[in-house]
Order: sequence, then C-alpha cells, then structure tokens
Amino acid sequence: MFDLMPWRRREGGDMARFRGELDDLFNRFFDLDIPISRRLFGEGAWAPRVDLAEGKTDITVKAELPGCDAKDIDVSLEGRSITIKGEKKQEKEEKEENYHRIERAYGLFSRALTLPADVDPKKVEASFKDGILKVVLQKTKEAAGKKIEIKTG
Repeated sequence: MFDLMPWRRREGGDMARFRGELDDLFNRFFDLDIPISRRLFGEGAWAPRVDLAEGKTDITVKAELPGCDAKDIDVSLEGRSITIKGEKKQEKEEKEENYHRIERAYGLFSRALTLPADVDPKKVEASFKDGILKVVLQKTKEAAGKKIEIKTG
C-alpha cells in the first residue's frame, strides 16, 4: 500500500526548477527572429544580429544591417558598453499592392552590448560594407594583459 508522507515546502525544489526552465524557454522563444515574435512586440520591432569576438589586442563587433544606409546608423561607446542604433526605412512604391505576407522588419533598432574587456575610446575603427557593420576596438594595455614567464630550476 502507499505510505503517506507529510507535505513539506522545499526551497529551490521542483517548482523553482520548473520556473527556471520556463523562463529559459520564453527567453529563447523571444530571441528568435520569427514573425510571431515581431507581432507580439509590434510591427517593425527588430534588432540586428551581432557577432562579438575577442582577440589578444582587440575586440571586433559585427552587426547584420541589410537594407540600412551608413548615414542611418549611430555607434556609441561608453565605458565597456557599445550601442548600435539606427533605422531601417521601408521602401515606398506608388502603385498599390496587396500584401499577403510581410516578414521583413523595418523601423528603429537598438542593440547594447557589454564588452568583455576595457577598450581605448580613441582607437576605434568602424566600417560598413554589404550590409555588415564592423567595429574594431583596441583593448587598453592593461586589458590586453602581460605574459608572465615561468622560471625553472
């Protein structure tokens, strides 16, 4: 037969684990670039995809901004935070068209990233080609680190 066990509130038990998994699920869902997630946040709400790579002496940020003009993009650096803002404008045609599906996103966007190391704000290069924004930031000498030689014997 089944034994009865007293009910006990467990700190950090099954419910907390379930809530964490549910939070992760929603975070992954809303991070996807799918039409339904854009509809939930409103038409035109979008953010560019970004790659962040750290080398020995520099940090490179690449952002996909297809359909944008360089003049509509603003990059700013404040401490260890880089912000990319801009606007992707929708093409306007004079003739009437009946759209059955619109998946391309338009409008204002903003992405803020925390950099993995301190950078020199005077040594930043930005370029824009074929819809890709590339920003190369030089690390400070302290952030680049120093190799320590190990003596033997």
